[in-house]
Amino acid sequence: MSLKPEDASPADIPRITTTMSARKSILITGAGGLVGPLLATRLLRDPNYSQHTIYLTDLAPPIVPSASSSIPADRLKNVIPIQGDITSPSFVSSLISATLQDGANLSAVFIFHGIMSAGSEANFELSLKVNVDSVRLLLDEIRTQAPGTRVIYSSSQAVYGQPLPAIVTDDVTPTPQSTYGAHKLMMETYINDLHRKGYIEGFVVRFPTISVRPGKPTAAASSFLSGIIREPLAGKECVVPIEDRSFRSYLSSPSTIAENLVRVLEMDSDKLPEHRRSVNFPGISVSVQELLDALEKYGGKEKLGLVEEKRDEGLEKVLRSWPTDFDTSRAVGELGLVVDEGVEGLVGEYVESLKRSE
Repeated sequence: MSLKPEDASPADIPRITTTMSARKSILITGAGGLVGPLLATRLLRDPNYSQHTIYLTDLAPPIVPSASSSIPADRLKNVIPIQGDITSPSFVSSLISATLQDGANLSAVFIFHGIMSAGSEANFELSLKVNVDSVRLLLDEIRTQAPGTRVIYSSSQAVYGQPLPAIVTDDVTPTPQSTYGAHKLMMETYINDLHRKGYIEGFVVRFPTISVRPGKPTAAASSFLSGIIREPLAGKECVVPIEDRSFRSYLSSPSTIAENLVRVLEMDSDKLPEHRRSVNFPGISVSVQELLDALEKYGGKEKLGLVEEKRDEGLEKVLRSWPTDFDTSRAVGELGLVVDEGVEGLVGEYVESLKRSE
């Protein structure tokens, strides 16, 4: 069952009946995109979460994982999609209430919804409404109805701006040069304070650019970093908005993002200081040329002809404001997160996913 935004009300939220005395729930917002369904699939495959009800919400219909050899069909009965407007106070209130029905414990909330980087730069008011106001609304509802809940907020490397060192460490001060990065940093600060005051158990995870993303291009300045592989392999053209093959970006595969999210879900809270709750997710620094080389390896030299390099001054300004590499020693060595081995691994993972879908 999936509710339309205009129809959702407290009475409409699906109910789960259970004989368990302490049922647990997990809420994932932005579940019509990539990361939400990816995480839901990872949780459904994990026996540690077999007793959790997973609520998926988005303005668009949430994507519910399908039964497979690794996800039993009966496990899907505890996946509840709820379509609704996360900027609506009444919807958000009913959403949190649903996760607490029948005395359930809201174990965690993953906040993935938002307007992407290029979309935020083009529409400041929409970014403010979705990336700031709706997140604050959700957080305030959590601290009111379910204080102490673990909240894992997806931020971005876009919180950083130039000048930057060649390798960014955790001690580098974020100075965003984009609306998207500024709004993300605003919410990071708010989460730090909510955690410090004991209202929530907050974690901020700054994503690298996820590559290779399946599906269609997004409204992100970094969209071409997936498109440069995805589109040519599908026989389609991809425009690279920067005429510099040495340009480097910080990338992570979808599966590595999902694994690290679960590791943060299970992380001891005192691994981070009470007023500095951000973690830079580990990734790998990859050049445009290295992506083209991987495309040629997996798709053949003729696929290179589908890549057009055409400078977009606006997008290039945003892209060049971002970090190109990070020190991962703390994230990997101290916090136990994982990292991809190389660019061929990123592309190989996507190619294997295409074979499985045939």
